[in-house]
Amino acid sequence: MRSRLRFAVTLFAIAPVCAIAPVCTVAPIAISHPEIDSLTTGQIDNLVLLGKVWGFAKYHHPSITAGDVNWDEDLLRIVPAVLRAHGRAAAMITISNWLARLDPPAACSPCARMPDDPNLRPNLDWIRDERTLGHALSTQLQRIYNNRRVQDTQRYVSFAPEVGNAVFTNEEDYAENGFPDASLRLLALYRFWNIVEYWSPYRDLIGEDWDNVLREFVPWLWTSASPDTYRLSMMALIARLHDGHANLSSSLGVRPPRGLYGLPVKVRFVEGRAVVTGFSRLPSAYGTGLEVGDVISSIDGVRVDSLVTAWAAFYGASNQSARLRDMARALTQGPPGLVRVTVERDGSSLNLRLVRVLLDSLDRTAGITHDLPGETFQQLTQDVAYLKLSSVSAAQADEYIQKAIGSKVLVIDIRNYPHAFMVFSLGGHFVSQPTEFARFTFSSAENPGAFTWTQPVSLSPAPPFYCGSVVILVDETSQSQAEYTALAFRSAPHALVVGSTTAGADGNISQVVLPGGLRTVISGIGVFYPDRRPTQQVGIVPDLVVRPTIAGIRQGRDEVLEAAVSRALGRPFRLPRRLLP
Repeated sequence: MRSRLRFAVTLFAIAPVCAIAPVCTVAPIAISHPEIDSLTTGQIDNLVLLGKVWGFAKYHHPSITAGDVNWDEDLLRIVPAVLRAHGRAAAMITISNWLARLDPPAACSPCARMPDDPNLRPNLDWIRDERTLGHALSTQLQRIYNNRRVQDTQRYVSFAPEVGNAVFTNEEDYAENGFPDASLRLLALYRFWNIVEYWSPYRDLIGEDWDNVLREFVPWLWTSASPDTYRLSMMALIARLHDGHANLSSSLGVRPPRGLYGLPVKVRFVEGRAVVTGFSRLPSAYGTGLEVGDVISSIDGVRVDSLVTAWAAFYGASNQSARLRDMARALTQGPPGLVRVTVERDGSSLNLRLVRVLLDSLDRTAGITHDLPGETFQQLTQDVAYLKLSSVSAAQADEYIQKAIGSKVLVIDIRNYPHAFMVFSLGGHFVSQPTEFARFTFSSAENPGAFTWTQPVSLSPAPPFYCGSVVILVDETSQSQAEYTALAFRSAPHALVVGSTTAGADGNISQVVLPGGLRTVISGIGVFYPDRRPTQQVGIVPDLVVRPTIAGIRQGRDEVLEAAVSRALGRPFRLPRRLLP
């Protein structure tokens, strides 16, 4: 049932695409295109129009949705003609004639209808704009739309059972061609752009005109001169979605900073600065010359804030907190050998010459979570119980609660990614009556671009009931299932969310394959509070905002946990030193 929604994505590992959707790996058909090194403004405008018409027809025309046409091949065949068209009028006629080769859609019976009160409606005013399309093409597109069928699936789209996010089927990845030609690179752009246009539940949060993004990237993709520039172009395109699930997961190695070596330290942005918070290889890491609490101000003579600005376009994230999280993890990467690092320590600036080591020799998980070391459940004091979800077991949910009963505060630490889905198995112990905590939006095959509301999802009471205060810790490491879990637990009557901005990327993922064997994902369903307030990009907003400080990191304190428990107890609380990292 949808109320038992389980998130298939983790922040750090993506399931193979073949586990969800069939992927065809075939050689691209041999289509010649004009040898054009750069595009004129008119050609760019015509290719933008082609991309929009191609995507609209892909998800609306009955011949295509039924699987009677290989729509990739048709695109590759028409690109040369559109490039040769002299002027806008000629391009409109070319595209209209191309579309007319398909069987015209017969009158539908029954016809699909737009749902009442959708969260999102499709952006289709453009198909009625005869000034842009011409009369013939506009009439064709409107006829296709007005005669769309009632259907559950299409050739290129189906929906995940029990969850409902879009599954992109029958998409060829052309993996044997590591550097697709210009027409296939356009196909990559058109495929991703239209997937967002019709199947992203958060496209209203992009924050800019999505049509203008298409126009910007047409020449960028066409003129990509190497496999790396192609991948970086697609990476930059995907980042413009501002969806923390969406990155070019197959090609992160081309994202700056490039290199298979790095310093054996954990870095986190604290108070806007890149701070050393620990080490990722022991004991040799202590010989680096760096100390916990050092602020890295420059690397090889380049200021860290300049690096952040230069790299930002290639880091897909829902908000700046998540973007800086990912940059911090990669900050010291680069080629092997010496690297010059300037750090600030105790009011002084130090210039260090350090040696990068092979990344594979490091603990790459170090610093990924910000919870306490040690056991999953810990009794911090007689009054304070602690449970971290990074190593939790759903089968032991009742046992955790039994151990916590008698304490005044139960700290649920979700500054991590949950090891198990705990929303219902644990959340039921925090409510004494059915309690709504979320609702979703879903798309459908008959109304591409429309997203409709579900009824709210609720927690149901489960014995034993925990009657103390529930304190939920979150920060920028809390993403997707972690955010959904926090959303559920905060509905408890005595819950308090403490920490800082979460990653703002929620909802089951939908996986996408692209020419050249590239892989990405998007958030596939919308996740909202019961009153329809958003979670995407804004994340789970804490009731009490507490962020670590550089001074606290130097002292080895967990300031977020201490502030949370202090608020819940109504008196100062300091974590016993035996429990500090």
